[in-house]
Order: sequence, then structure tokens, then C-alpha cells
Amino acid sequence: MVHGNGAEAKLYATLAEIDEALAKKVRAAGCCDCGGPLDRADYERKPRGELGEAAEGYRRRRSFCCRACRHRATPPSVRFLGRKVYVAAIVVLASVLGRRQSLVGHGTPRRVEGVPVRTVRRWLMFWSVTFTLTAFWSEAKSFLAPPVEEAMLPGSLLARFGADGGTALTRMLRWIAPITTESVRAEIATGV
Repeated sequence: MVHGNGAEAKLYATLAEIDEALAKKVRAAGCCDCGGPLDRADYERKPRGELGEAAEGYRRRRSFCCRACRHRATPPSVRFLGRKVYVAAIVVLASVLGRRQSLVGHGTPRRVEGVPVRTVRRWLMFWSVTFTLTAFWSEAKSFLAPPVEEAMLPGSLLARFGADGGTALTRMLRWIAPITTESVRAEIATGV
């Protein structure tokens, strides 16, 4: 996926650390409705994709519940892209590769980065239509000058975060993390 198993393991570990830091920040802030303390109420996940040794760390998504009013507070995530079953890094990278390949016609590949072509096509529609219509993107794209080419998302956005694959991917996932939750208002990271 990135370049060798060592780089992949390091990337997945870094993403897990970032998620943990985001979760601590949300928990420390308390309930956004009543200010009450937040208790852990994690979601179980069954992530798809070749995660290797990191698979165990991806079986739960951190979430909280207010002790007083029961309001759910799920922190933004760089490991999970909303409710998609594949982890965020695989969604982004397979989408970038899928955009580069012609996924129609005779003799097309059956899989992209270990993901069925049909799924990658669905993700490309997500990036082209759903993502570009989100309130997040309407606000966040104003931080990008010159504008990224929306028809080439997510590759055009990934390129904005540098040439180093793992670092650029980590930066991009951190930047788009607000789209991964609706229960917590996450700030857009302005450092592109």
C-alpha cells in the first residue's frame, strides 16, 4: 500500500496514535450539550483490507456517551472514513489508483489495492459527488489556493499534502477528519 510492510505498520500505528489524541481532546472537553462527563462507549468495527499486525487496533472506534444527558460524542477519525468498512487509508489510496486506471471495458483489473473494482467505483462517486457536496468541503476548499481539481479527487487533494506517501496521506486524513463524525463539531486544520 505505501511501500513495504514496515512503512504500512508505521502508518497504521501513527494513525492510531492520532485517533487516540483526538479522542482524548473530545473527552476532556466534556459533553457539548450539557457539559457533563463523557464515558467510553466504543463501536465495534470489522475493518476490511490488509492491516497485518495493526488489525487488532482497528477493531474498535473510540466513542463517548454523556453520563448526564446520554448525548453521543464520536471524535473525528483518521483511521475510519465514516461508516465505510475499509479503513480510510485504503479508501484514499485505492481511489487514487482507481482514478488513474481505466476501470471500464474488457480486461479491466478485478481488484485495486485488494479492493473489488465495483467498490472502488462507488468510492470514486463518493469523492466526485457526495464529498464535494458536503458542508465540510464547501468551507474547507477555500483554504486551498489554487483550488484542487475536483474531478481528480482524492488524488488532487492528496498531492497538496506533499510527495512523501505516508506523511502526505496522514496529513490529508487529519485534514478531512471532520467528515468522519456528525456528533462532534471538528475544526478544519488550516495548515495545508
